[in-house]
Amino acid sequence: MLNTISAAAGRLLISEPFMMDPNFKRSVILLTEYSEEGAVGFVLNHQTDMLLGDILPEVSYSDLPVYEGGPVAKNTLHFIHRCPQKISGGIEIWDNMFWGGDFEEVKQLINGYQLDESEIKFFAGYSGWTQGQLDDELKEDTWIVANRLNADLIFANSEQNLWREVVISLGSRYAHIANFPENPSLN
Repeated sequence: MLNTISAAAGRLLISEPFMMDPNFKRSVILLTEYSEEGAVGFVLNHQTDMLLGDILPEVSYSDLPVYEGGPVAKNTLHFIHRCPQKISGGIEIWDNMFWGGDFEEVKQLINGYQLDESEIKFFAGYSGWTQGQLDDELKEDTWIVANRLNADLIFANSEQNLWREVVISLGSRYAHIANFPENPSLN
């Protein structure tokens, strides 16, 4: 059911088309934690100008992009992945999709050219909500909730089109908003 959260994690939050907050404008957020205490997630489609090597000079493969996970703790680095056979210790948030894990293993895999963008995604900072805050925003129709995920879409390097593709995947009730202009006053 849309605009309710039916599980603790593994849901997508899609910003309504005219959200003006630059942190979340046309955003798709992967919710990784949801409880009575609050919620945590990562913006999937706001790539920064940084590459992983800009943050971690000790990794030899520095061309992996870093995304802006959200406005909270921008000086922290987080990751999601879909390769538990390579990275131990992650928390499963959806079928074969994991949050975090052994970071030393990640660095070794990157240095050995054994990970690529289709398997792992890095975030500077995160999106966070205090107790009841996300529920209030859902009641105000700030977000649309997608209760199913397409990992191929999430790990594809198509951040420019991700918001639109996810909205269209919600079906005819929402597909029309995918074509709304970013600024309706320019229409």
